[in-house]
Amino acid sequence: MENKNRTSVVIALLTGVLLIAPAVWWLAWREPPFPEGLVQANGRIEGDHYTAAGKWSGRVTELLAREGDQVEKGQALVTLDDVQTRARLDQAKSGVDAIKAKLTAARTSLSVFKKNVPLKIETAKAGLTHANASRVSADATEEQERKDAERFRELLKRQTVEQHRSEQAELSWKVARAQHTTTQTAVTQAEKLLAEASLGWEQVKAQEDEVAALEAQVTQAEAALAEAQSVLDDLVVRAPASGMITTRIVDAGEVVAAGSPLFDIVDLDRLYLKVYVPEKEIGKVRLGLPARIYTDAFPDRPFPATLRYIASQAEFTPKEVQTPDERVKLVYAVKLYLDENPDHRLTPGLPADAVIRWQENAPWAKPRW
Repeated sequence: MENKNRTSVVIALLTGVLLIAPAVWWLAWREPPFPEGLVQANGRIEGDHYTAAGKWSGRVTELLAREGDQVEKGQALVTLDDVQTRARLDQAKSGVDAIKAKLTAARTSLSVFKKNVPLKIETAKAGLTHANASRVSADATEEQERKDAERFRELLKRQTVEQHRSEQAELSWKVARAQHTTTQTAVTQAEKLLAEASLGWEQVKAQEDEVAALEAQVTQAEAALAEAQSVLDDLVVRAPASGMITTRIVDAGEVVAAGSPLFDIVDLDRLYLKVYVPEKEIGKVRLGLPARIYTDAFPDRPFPATLRYIASQAEFTPKEVQTPDERVKLVYAVKLYLDENPDHRLTPGLPADAVIRWQENAPWAKPRW
């Protein structure tokens, strides 16, 4: 009987141990619950992409960059054949030089005109003054000779003067009339010369118009030269932004079309992690929240990030992110932009986990999946 009781006690003790041991193990080894105030998600690192393309078609003569190269904004990536463009550029330069030479000659001529016209006008005015003075003198002489001829004619009728003397007076009057006509003609000619000299200002105006027209031609020729230079510059395709070349679609010797993409560049200083937050948790997150990003390559090195984008519409979970039973759930796309990417350690395409803190005092914790 005593042995039976002892056996019962042992069985009872063993049963108690078996019941208590799991509870002790669970309390000792269980993982603490994920802190309240955090939301975890996962996805792949992406970046802002830039396409390098040429404005003009042509054959690639020089390839200056390849996949994986770090490039700076404005760095030359590809050079296209520029033989024909350089010929057009030289032609445009010659056109500018020729028109500028014509403009210089026209300006010189205009300067001479502006100096000569006043001199001609002053000379014409002096000639007119002299002609008028000669005419006045001739008028007085003709008047006096007329009076003398008339007086001698009366004296001849009275036979108080010789006929020879009267004839001389008549002849002197005739000469005076001829001189008067000559001086009148000289005045008319001087007036014409003055009018002609005054027309020199019209010639100056016409020369000024020619200079203005040549200046316009110079501007047009310089614009054609600038266009040719621009085309030549555009035959060197440059990086639109700093970053890393992820895709190259061209090789040396190939002929590319205008506008065709040649390189794909990702800005490694503007990377973000695109994750999907379940519908039931989307109300917790908002723009500007801090986050931490974890990668398999740097498991103990969280990268700080900031939530800068929340999709306005829900979608089904993408296939590449979750298990099949999770794909039917509605989620919202969220972008977490890295605050920094030291030494460009992170690159597009890397899978990563993220923790978003939506309560200010919540303690940070690594993602748990």
